[in-house]
Parts: sequence; C-alpha cells; structure tokens
Amino acid sequence: MLEVEQKFLLADKDALFDQLEHLGATRGTNLEQEDLYFTHPVRNFAETDEAIRIRRNGFDNRITYKGPKRATVSKVRKEIELAFESGQLAFEQLSEMLELLGFCPLRVVRKLRIPFNYLHHQHSFEITVDEVEGLGIFVEIELLAEESELQEADAAIIQLAASLGLTHPIRASYLGMLIEQETQSDSV
Repeated sequence: MLEVEQKFLLADKDALFDQLEHLGATRGTNLEQEDLYFTHPVRNFAETDEAIRIRRNGFDNRITYKGPKRATVSKVRKEIELAFESGQLAFEQLSEMLELLGFCPLRVVRKLRIPFNYLHHQHSFEITVDEVEGLGIFVEIELLAEESELQEADAAIIQLAASLGLTHPIRASYLGMLIEQETQSDSV
C-alpha cells in the first residue's frame, strides 16, 4: 500500500474542527505519540529519503518503514507498519535491539494527535490534527491506495483540502522540520 497525504500548517484548529463536524467526520480518541527515528548503519536516510521509526501510541507500539517520497503534489511513499508488544518496556527493548544491530537513535518527535475519519465518495480519509512539540499545529489528510488508485487518491485529497480552505501543502516530515529548525538555530 502507498500512503498518500498532504500536510498543512494550521492557523485555527477550532475552525477546522467545526468544518469537520459539519462534513460529518467522526472524531476519534486523542493519542499522545512518541516517534523515535533511527539512522541506518550503512545507508544515509537523508540521501535516500527513507525513514525507520518506532512509535508509542499511548501504550501501543509500532515499527514503521517509510520509503522515498515520490515526485507528486501530495506526499506519496511506501509505508510498512507493524504492531509489536505493548508497553514502555517493549518499546525500550526494540530500541536497544535496533541499536545492537547498528542503527543509531536520531531524534524523538512528540505530538498530540487528534484523529478524524471521513467517508466521502468511496474514500475513507484519515484526517489528523497534530500538535507537534517544538513546531506547532498541523493537519494531515491521508488515504491509503494501491498503485492503480494513486491518481484518484491524490485528486481526492487535493479536493478535500481545497474545500477545507487548506493551501500550501508541506512535503517535509516533522522530523525533517525539527532537524532543519535545530540546524538554523545552531547557525545563528
């Protein structure tokens, strides 16, 4: 499956919540997420545009591989995500295992994620409002699609974003934005 998404800096969270409620989107349970990203022992993920992370969703844990972004309007990339044992201990053990294999912890990204689901024209949109520590508030609109559905998914996201008044999508990841922010503050 391919992850197709657009991300936007959000100026007015409450106004977006009102719009989503008006559309009939269903709000999920808020999640505190902690994403620990790693560098690869022999590949430079900054050059290959890949990522590997482990994520805590409250007590649930997941490991995710993200492939290189494709050159499209939306951010499109292969994503493989697997759940593993719940709890802090399992999270720490997987982190240790990756380090023993030569991966190095790079950066933690913490956020409060407020999820919404929206069904429209046979598409099941995942819309999330992310309050990212050190960056601000963002909204992401995402669909999962097979290769043959890619153009249709991209067009559907663009249309929904426009109807919500969202312009100027951001292709950078939260990790990339945080690293860029740190690099700029180090050079000042």
